[in-house]
Amino acid sequence: MSDDTIRLVMIGRILRRRWRLLAVLAMAGALVGYGTSVVAFPSRYTASASVLLPGLWEERELLTQVDIATSSAVVDRAAAALHWSGVSGTQLRDRVSAKAADGNIITISGTADTPERAQQLSDQVAQQFVAFAAQIAGGGTDTEAATGADALRQKVEETNRRITDLAKAADPGQTVESVQARTALENLRTSLEDAMKKLAQANPAANKAGMVVMGPAARPTGEAPPTRTQLVGAGALLFFLLAVIGHLVAARMNRRLRSEPEIAAALGSTLLGTVDVPGERRAHRPEGGGVRARIRRLLGVDTRWDLPAPQKSGDKAGRRLRYRRVCAHLRDRLPGARRLLVVVPDGDEIACRAAGQLVAEAKSGPLLRVVEVSVERPMVPDRDTESGALVVLSAGSWTAQELVGIAEACADGGHEVVGFVVAHTVQADPTRSAGQLPDDATLALAVRGHATGGSA
Repeated sequence: MSDDTIRLVMIGRILRRRWRLLAVLAMAGALVGYGTSVVAFPSRYTASASVLLPGLWEERELLTQVDIATSSAVVDRAAAALHWSGVSGTQLRDRVSAKAADGNIITISGTADTPERAQQLSDQVAQQFVAFAAQIAGGGTDTEAATGADALRQKVEETNRRITDLAKAADPGQTVESVQARTALENLRTSLEDAMKKLAQANPAANKAGMVVMGPAARPTGEAPPTRTQLVGAGALLFFLLAVIGHLVAARMNRRLRSEPEIAAALGSTLLGTVDVPGERRAHRPEGGGVRARIRRLLGVDTRWDLPAPQKSGDKAGRRLRYRRVCAHLRDRLPGARRLLVVVPDGDEIACRAAGQLVAEAKSGPLLRVVEVSVERPMVPDRDTESGALVVLSAGSWTAQELVGIAEACADGGHEVVGFVVAHTVQADPTRSAGQLPDDATLALAVRGHATGGSA
């Protein structure tokens, strides 16, 4: 597993190098969202009607009225009044909702497959709710409580008449005692009237009987969420994010070795140097003519995205100097060696080009012979006159297990791995330096062999 931190630069690299694949996956997600909207979430429209509850209501009483508005008694009456074929009250119960708003207002919402039906459903449920609440308020009043309230009202009226008689019978003079008596009687009368008003206002039957529907529901102009557009967009976004996350997980789980100490530990050898290879746009693209190869090239998945962008290098003379220094290290390490085997993992085009240039620069010896070795079943030619093996590879292309297999194949062939060279891709220099070799020099000197297992 790679220990590299996932940074924004990696996401930007994914977007730049995999934009075609991401676009195709986003389109596939949009199609999946469209299919889901057709099959599982057909078009729905929601209309709302408001019912006003005058008077003083506590919060728990409003919640009770909300439950009554969506009860089976109200919804079944609405279904019977609508006469929709194939639609029962049980089915409508899932399409009706209610909530308490500020100002003692209950909002009743109805959902249907057309705007007209949604409007009719919400209006009918609101009307049936008001009628049912009025029925409960009128028919559910306790008879004894009603009788007691009438008796109390009669007693208050009789008391008022008695107060009036006492006020007339009081001393009509202006003495202090007479004025105080009349004032006390008027205060008593006022207190009784206020008590009766509060009793009338606190009567729940009067409050419930006063519910009114605040006009017809407005016909909806748009679909209820989730709309088809929302599902299409959500599908495209989901597939896009899953593709990006998949790339990041793959990069996190990448076991290819990039650092030179890790490569040295896997090969059991030392680094002799690093060389630069000018990048070519189509250097890593397989040229297979099959349908799958063409699709991979079209989607841009035939090249790796996780490799960093090639850095700028110096001129070609500077790059040649790196190859010459590697050859000098070889001569210092093996003074008397006349021949050396250069092992390149099969499919590593950057390493192959680096090995060819290395052969071209090895004019003073030793004589280098290039062989490509399969990493799946590595096999190196048996030792003949070679003094060892030099492994040339590009960083970030091979796992530790694959490099260990190459080292073991060299040991089986009798070759000691004297070192390895890491090739890095750099941006090609458009200018041509004076000391550059001809283009055919590399091909003429890089004598490639095939790892068949026989003597070289």
